Amino acid sequence: MVEKEYRWKFLEVGLKSNHDGSTWTIGKWRKVAPPMQECVGLNACRYIQDALSYVQEPILALVEIGGKIISSDDKDTCERMRIVKTWKWTKKNSVALAIYSAEICLLDYEKLYPDDKRIRDAIEKARAVLKTDTEKNRSAASAARGAAESAASAARGAAESAAWSAARGAAWSAASAAESAASAARGAASAARGAAESAAWSAARGAAKEKIHAYILKIKRIKA
Repeated sequence: MVEKEYRWKFLEVGLKSNHDGSTWTIGKWRKVAPPMQECVGLNACRYIQDALSYVQEPILALVEIGGKIISSDDKDTCERMRIVKTWKWTKKNSVALAIYSAEICLLDYEKLYPDDKRIRDAIEKARAVLKTDTEKNRSAASAARGAAESAASAARGAAESAAWSAARGAAWSAASAAESAASAARGAASAARGAAESAAWSAARGAAKEKIHAYILKIKRIKA
């Protein structure tokens, strides 16, 4: 018996494809010619944060794939696909994702800069928006974002090493967390994606990707 394979993708309101505007139906298979190269076919990702890097739309879909499959680092192109289940993706989800991504690599920065609180402050300002989304809190998050970006630029100018690269990634991740809190819904999703990417190459890449993906499943209460 062939084991079912599941992936993730984002869709527009009404289950519309960002690619061509066509409407998907839950449970109905869609089939195209067997793919001959990456991207040319039906596309979905193993990790939710990778799917978010391609499309920042409000519907997260768990999909089953089949037929011929071409895999790349961050997505799969396949011959057949159907939507199994969907969830609404909100700005709150984006902010929570960005904060978590920044938190898992915060210590990388503070090991090198123990007296620099800009990264921690950016995370705290983003968390304040997550708790109470007001104009005042969003403005504070925006200011913290600028400070965190300055810290990231300083870390980038330091001597290159794994430690410095990790610190830089932590700083950019925190800046993205603050940006997600200060931004509108779609901008928040884009910033959350940036935070997840920065965290992935700040910490051990494989482990960080798994942690971030597991966290998204938790905040969306997804069992898949």
